[in-house]
Amino acid sequence: VQLQASGGGLVQAGGSLRLSCTASGRSFSDYGMGWFRQDPGKERELVAGINRSGGVTYYRDSVKGRFTISRDNAENTMYLQMNSLKPEDTAVYYCARARGSILYDRVRDYIYWGQGTQVAVSS
Repeated sequence: VQLQASGGGLVQAGGSLRLSCTASGRSFSDYGMGWFRQDPGKERELVAGINRSGGVTYYRDSVKGRFTISRDNAENTMYLQMNSLKPEDTAVYYCARARGSILYDRVRDYIYWGQGTQVAVSS
């Protein structure tokens, strides 16, 4: 399984970005997925997660109401729409595939990882 994340960049506070994560293989729709982020020197944290069908989602408190996770199983792609971005959202964002079909909220439940895409928000 290979995951390719894209869509990061430099934006001003209040701006928007849309991250995409495209997966190889034919089993994308069988697994939960997640978006994580990590700052240097800090632990990787779950930003948003989604189950296999897309019917169940999770957001960490700091992004609720601003970020939206979604997936297109026909296109083997997951998205993270990020609006009203803040400087504290600056990090490398990673997409990951979980070990099962449900939504998982622990890093150790995610098995396959993309390469990361940098998001930088200027004040």
